[in-house]
Amino acid sequence: MLIPSDLLKDKKILLGVTGSIAVYKSLELVRLFVKSGADVKVVMSESAKKFVTPLSFEVLTSNQVLDDTNESWVNDHNHIKTTQWADLFVIAPATANTIAKLANAIADNMLLQCALAYPDAKIIAPSANTNMMHNPITQGNLKMLAIANYEMVDTQTKELACKTTGDGAMAEPIDIFWQSAKALLRDEFWNDRRVIVTGGGTIEKIDDVRYLSNFSSGKMASSIATALYCKGADVNLIATRFEDNIPQDMHTIDVESSDEMLEYLTDSIRIAKKGKLSKATLMRDEQIHLIQKKPYLFMAAAVSDYVPKFVQNGKLKKEMLGNSFELSLTKNVDILNSIDKDGLVTIGFKAEMDIESAMKSASKMIDTKGIDAVCLNILKDSSSFGSDRNMVEFITPDKIESLPDADKLSLAFDILEHAKNL
Repeated sequence: MLIPSDLLKDKKILLGVTGSIAVYKSLELVRLFVKSGADVKVVMSESAKKFVTPLSFEVLTSNQVLDDTNESWVNDHNHIKTTQWADLFVIAPATANTIAKLANAIADNMLLQCALAYPDAKIIAPSANTNMMHNPITQGNLKMLAIANYEMVDTQTKELACKTTGDGAMAEPIDIFWQSAKALLRDEFWNDRRVIVTGGGTIEKIDDVRYLSNFSSGKMASSIATALYCKGADVNLIATRFEDNIPQDMHTIDVESSDEMLEYLTDSIRIAKKGKLSKATLMRDEQIHLIQKKPYLFMAAAVSDYVPKFVQNGKLKKEMLGNSFELSLTKNVDILNSIDKDGLVTIGFKAEMDIESAMKSASKMIDTKGIDAVCLNILKDSSSFGSDRNMVEFITPDKIESLPDADKLSLAFDILEHAKNL
């Protein structure tokens, strides 16, 4: 997925790095922040400087690194002014030693002083040997931080620097990046709202080695789900194909056939609606203020119109089929038309190649499918699938708005802004 160069424009991030071998990954994290438009400053512990020099971070950020040797009170290069400047404080990597000191409000170095002085939510990405990470005291310290305005980015299991394989490796920079983006871009409208996104072309089996499908890449669905994740939504992405670098802690369901997609989509809709308060309940108790936000469905999947009538077991042999092979198809279930959309805001997606009939066909879809809006994508040819950029017409019953050509994640954010008005 292409990350827009202005995704974190005007956002200020303070990155704290401690003495772990994983600090080399922090250079990549800084690069991701800077390339997405953020202004980044770095505060280092003395131990971290043994692994990476401050100069490396200064080259990437164009800002002086703050450490124990250079704090100044004649300008803003100190732990008070720097933390007042930041919109977000991220500590990656955070060693077991640093975690212990954070949990006990110890501030015996510049990074810890910054952490103690920063009043808002902080993101921490631990990194330690498996035994150190799972030590009951370390686990207790992490629980203490979780209730003290720290958000954790889970460690991963892999071969560690100590040549053992186990849990304790710092999360990948892209995963820390997405969790940071969510902290910075959270939107009250979408925050904690349940949203379902479907994507990719369904895979309909002919036999155990062949199938019918289409050119849909699933990129637009992955982009919409990622944008929703950044906005703080409780998003569930049901798809046949996914982008490689979507947030790892986003809930995803990998499906193949249209039957499988319908099954999981039906369950997801039921769960999304669960807990919705009835009008009678609201009228009976005027003290109820906490009402579940209306869930959304973005139906971006390209579901096959027809499926094989008879699915064969094993592999069909060409010797048995002869010189010609006639495949019998039957009309597929219309998922969007058949699901229960009551209580959902539903946005459909339509791809057309005939410009003249595209608008009419998309507008008609609103009535025939009983949905709230359609995102119309007019394709040139099959090469249009899988591209990193797109443009759509956002169509509602009373309006057609052209959303300009953009990378798919930027377009996804634009779609979300229009969807808020439904």
